Amino acid sequence: MDIEEIRSSTDEELKRRYVDVRKEFFQLQIRFTTEQVENPRQKRGLRRELARIKTILKERELKAESTNA
Repeated sequence: MDIEEIRSSTDEELKRRYVDVRKEFFQLQIRFTTEQVENPRQKRGLRRELARIKTILKERELKAESTNA
């Protein structure tokens, strides 16, 4: 999911996507410890996607607070 897709998503969609990616990341971590993974960069990609989603959600939260204040 690229940044334009993330920015165009609603908060609810982002929260749902965040939960899904966290689950996927957790499963990938388990596979890393128990067996060889074909693409070790996949872990980095998921970690970055989580960071992007959290960043956009935080930006929106701060923007909402500044407009209400």
